[in-house]
Amino acid sequence: MLNKLKFAILAILFSSIVFAQSQHQWKEASVNGYAYKYVTNDPTKARFYTLKNGLTVILSPTKKDPRIQAYVAVKAGSKTDPSTNTGLAHYLEHMLFKGTDKYGSLDWAKEQVELNKIDGLYEQYNKTTDEGQRKAIYKKIDSISGVASKYAIANEYDKMMSAMGAQGTNAFTSFEQTVYTDDVPSSSIDKYLAVQAERFRNPVLRIFHTELEAVYEEKNRTLDNDGRKVFETLFANLFQKHNYGLQTTIGTVEHLKNPSLVEIRKYFNKYYVPNNMGVILSGDFNPDEVIVKIDKAFGSMQNKPVEKYTFQPESPISAPIIREIVGPDAESLTIGYRLPGNKDKDALLADLVGKILTNGKAGLLDLNLVKQQKLLRASAFTYSLIDYGVLYFSAAPTNGQSLEDVKTLVLAEIENLRKGNFDDNLIPSIINNIKKSKIYETEKYSDRASTLMDAFTSELDWKDQVAYVNDLSKIKKEDIVAFVNKYLGENYVAILKRKGEAPKSNKIEKPSITPVETNADKQSDFVKMVNEMPSISAQPVFLDFNKDIEKSKLGKAEVLYVANKDNDIFRLKYRYKIGSLNDLKQSIASQYIQFLGTDKMSAEQISKEFYKIACSFSVTTGEEYTTVSIEGLQENFEKAVTLFEDVINNVKADEVALKALKARLAKARKDAKANKGAILQGLTSYAQYGPKNKFNNTLSDKDLEAITAQELLDHIKNLNNFEQTIIYYGPQPLTALVGKLKTIHTVPASFALAPAMKDFKQIAQTSNQVLFADYDMVQAETRWIRNTENYDSNKSTIVNVFNNYFGGGMGSLVFQTIRESKALAYSTYGYYIAPQKKEQEYYMLGYVGSQADKFKEATTAMNELLIKMPELPTNLELAKTGVKKDIQTERITQDNIIFSYLANKQLGETSDIRKKIYNSVDAITMQDVQNFHKNNLSGKPYTYAIVASEKKISMDDMKKLGDVKKVSLEEIFGY
Repeated sequence: MLNKLKFAILAILFSSIVFAQSQHQWKEASVNGYAYKYVTNDPTKARFYTLKNGLTVILSPTKKDPRIQAYVAVKAGSKTDPSTNTGLAHYLEHMLFKGTDKYGSLDWAKEQVELNKIDGLYEQYNKTTDEGQRKAIYKKIDSISGVASKYAIANEYDKMMSAMGAQGTNAFTSFEQTVYTDDVPSSSIDKYLAVQAERFRNPVLRIFHTELEAVYEEKNRTLDNDGRKVFETLFANLFQKHNYGLQTTIGTVEHLKNPSLVEIRKYFNKYYVPNNMGVILSGDFNPDEVIVKIDKAFGSMQNKPVEKYTFQPESPISAPIIREIVGPDAESLTIGYRLPGNKDKDALLADLVGKILTNGKAGLLDLNLVKQQKLLRASAFTYSLIDYGVLYFSAAPTNGQSLEDVKTLVLAEIENLRKGNFDDNLIPSIINNIKKSKIYETEKYSDRASTLMDAFTSELDWKDQVAYVNDLSKIKKEDIVAFVNKYLGENYVAILKRKGEAPKSNKIEKPSITPVETNADKQSDFVKMVNEMPSISAQPVFLDFNKDIEKSKLGKAEVLYVANKDNDIFRLKYRYKIGSLNDLKQSIASQYIQFLGTDKMSAEQISKEFYKIACSFSVTTGEEYTTVSIEGLQENFEKAVTLFEDVINNVKADEVALKALKARLAKARKDAKANKGAILQGLTSYAQYGPKNKFNNTLSDKDLEAITAQELLDHIKNLNNFEQTIIYYGPQPLTALVGKLKTIHTVPASFALAPAMKDFKQIAQTSNQVLFADYDMVQAETRWIRNTENYDSNKSTIVNVFNNYFGGGMGSLVFQTIRESKALAYSTYGYYIAPQKKEQEYYMLGYVGSQADKFKEATTAMNELLIKMPELPTNLELAKTGVKKDIQTERITQDNIIFSYLANKQLGETSDIRKKIYNSVDAITMQDVQNFHKNNLSGKPYTYAIVASEKKISMDDMKKLGDVKKVSLEEIFGY
């Protein structure tokens, strides 16, 4: 009777929720004279204001964390770049970090005189074609830039943001948006708004030629990036009249080599106007108070008409366009179909078509190509832009396949779509899973802000976004079939990415740049004013592992529990004490299970069943643990867990699936050898552990081929016999959870003993050594590795402060010296990394990604910092403040509480280590940091891991760093 009554009540509640969700309307309200709009039943509770000058302000308050994700978004990007100055929006984005006449300058009156000279010289430079004259002009630019830099203070923006406790300070540019992003403590909102208002008032294009060199570096990195080449080639062929294809966001080499400061200012004045900009905030704040502050900060900006981008409609594509790209990365296929823009009535259908093809579990590509292992990977998604969209396919061959074979298989799935050959339950299943994803989307303040910002820059109606799930649910199978017949015919562009030596690209050569002053120890009056603005810092919240985690037992297994009090999502994990260090075949077994069926269901049916109930499972093997993860809606908890237990207990071997898996693994291993990132990671492991290391601890090709289906099945069936911990985050009470799991999950009376773990010891660096791998590219990737000493919790504070001070961000010594002052790299850092277990060692990891022709200067610059560390007391205080504010505003919640407990436990810590750091950070002195640097880094031997082309960097230059060992791919990968 009680169960029936409960069910009836739930049914009434559910029907009311569905009814409420179908009612999405714009409403208006006003508080304190500020009118705003909102959408009824919007889970983000977003308010949309338009200030008198046209500035859009979007506020989404949520009090879970004492932080605010903040965006200042401009509806302008590479689409609106002048055709004579492509890349302009992007390098303007870079320059918005350089300050104004009020900050970033020691003496604006004197600096302005020199900057005006540089303006004029760049205009001369652009109009000059004689190479000798251009070099002479550039020499003048370099010389005067050196003079101007004496009056400049580099990185004041980053330092201000660090001082107020900001995280994730950055910006990005794409086709239709340029967005400036910061995540700030709620207590710093006044400071943040003061800085942003000043930032966009009158930006000064100072320290320009070194920053432009960073953009050159970024451009040259794209010339090494096969994926970027594929993307740009696809869009160039899909859009032959529109700037989506006519221009790239980063611009052409020719335009980057001939920048115009005059054109940059024109662009700023044209598009950076309030009626074309938005301020989007989500986090812990009172919107009634914050809107007043934003109006006061930005209200003086002047509204100006903004000319809309216009274009000629694209001509229809009447036959497939096939293009080839050759480069060192693994082979792949990319296919694109041109679609209407994001406001077209078919845009919603386009989204659903993308999800029917790929949703990670039960899409046509997922089931027919990936699950059946016909391809190494395959996916599709809808890339929506304002004027057009693209249905974007990406796929990679397995062993023995040609790219033409891949194309045939992918196009066959489009044909299945055209014929309606997909499960009738697929659309409602997609709707259920999107509902679940929407719950996740609104959980975090950062996700809310990101979604609202994208809708703003994409010029989408937020009401439609809130009603998205309901609108999707109205689509029928016949609508999908009609869409496919309308848009997906022989009108595609296909890019065949083949493996081989890339044709020589027209890279930007290194100009002669004299290092500029950064005046890193100086501070402008504006910065002092901002730093002195009052703010009440949030109090830190430390975990109490005895209170924040509930514990129980399920037989011999420990249950770790945290309640979900926010929504109906659950996450359950079985964490087994066996990993790849115990048995290399365990990780193969974990991959094998996804391709297997049971006595009653095929692998495809299992995927469909999980997807139908908006749940999922995965099995992953790490070094020490194998983890089963099951997640979804609590109402389907019993179904999902029972379904998994049925799979694990009744799984059947499949020789065809094993043969296909071996082919996939062989192809993936081959592809890894063509990936420069994987090669660098392998060299890093070699430097840490020696020739036999964690990275190349893998099965040989022969051993992989010899694996039998029965062996892997035994690994799967035996998994539950090992020591296990059960982790749960969800709304079900602990006693009810344990009671339910007792009926579903059987824990053995005693645990089996796992094979002994293979132990890899970090090796001591006794002399300088270079581990070199040859790779055909323009760049040189260099890492510094040095193992030091065993973990000591008493050193946690100094390690955190040192990282912030030395090489952990844009305001650090490494970044300021190597990128800002010397323009030697686009990306650089230097971290002292703590181990994950108490018996392991700390290690230093430095990095510089530079052009090959800057390799010598870049490595010299990093080595100078490792030998002698400059003393900048103001920067040290910023580093300490950053550590404190991060802890003050960090809230470890949900199942992260359990993972934090387990991580602390591995280090031998019984309490939250952050408390010790917070209470001791103020006592750190410059002498402490210098002693730390001297004892662990200065004058010590390093192993250099270098990936570069031996045709482009000198062996003699590498020998100056240490004894050179050229490492083969077989030595790196172990196969």
